[in-house]
Amino acid sequence: MIIDFHTHIYPDKIAEKTINTLMNSAPDVKVYTKGTLGALLESMENAGIDKSVILPVATRKGQFDTINKFALSINNNYTNLISFGGIHPDDDEPEEKLKFLKENGFKGIKIHPDYTGTFIDDERYIRIIKECVKLGLKVVTHAGVDPAFDVIHCLPEKARAVLDRVQSETGFKKPFIIFAHLGGIYVYEDVKKYLLGTECYIDISCSFSELGSFCSTTENEVVEAVKIHGADKVLFASDSPWNDQKSYVEKFKYIKNLTDKEKDMILYQNAEKILS
Repeated sequence: MIIDFHTHIYPDKIAEKTINTLMNSAPDVKVYTKGTLGALLESMENAGIDKSVILPVATRKGQFDTINKFALSINNNYTNLISFGGIHPDDDEPEEKLKFLKENGFKGIKIHPDYTGTFIDDERYIRIIKECVKLGLKVVTHAGVDPAFDVIHCLPEKARAVLDRVQSETGFKKPFIIFAHLGGIYVYEDVKKYLLGTECYIDISCSFSELGSFCSTTENEVVEAVKIHGADKVLFASDSPWNDQKSYVEKFKYIKNLTDKEKDMILYQNAEKILS
């Protein structure tokens, strides 16, 4: 069993335009599929991936209904695709919107501080994250550098501050947030300092420097992060279409310094617990 906990797709009618826009904003980044639902399913079959979690990104206020209608259609029609919801920090009545997602079976939400120009420790995000904890929704956030932006809105130090504050104010001590990209692209030393060993999940998307133009850590650093953080809090993820799922699966399976038990936890067992 393999579950890819970090993928993106776009409706067929806007996929090509969206992919081109994103690539123009970060010319060094490669794309490995057309970014459509069909392309993801084909990629999964080629890579031997059983399920993928789709993470929609709300880039501006007012996209909630459109984004989550598409996400809900995926969840209602596919057993091997699980879409999280999307919300923008400027959306009105976030508690009601998150309640809607919970009532419609969503397992969590995706936020992207860079695309919204909002720091992860902003009060609007704190409000959203605390409500997600109350409702039992997981939060996935982009972390570290995004090649399309000059400002880093989710640095490990700020991520740790959010973690500590939400835990303190809600009393919830179990992992409720997933920091993508091994805790942060191009900020691994600070990830070690502030995040590894805490009660959060990290995913391994954009973590193998030889597999992608904006992947920033080495295999040894991935292993180090797993050992420090605990394999029970690490999720397999590719960030398709921006990385190749098959290459990611093959690379991860052949890591020598992780046990079979650790690999199984990362490949699917931890994800199954979140999604169950």
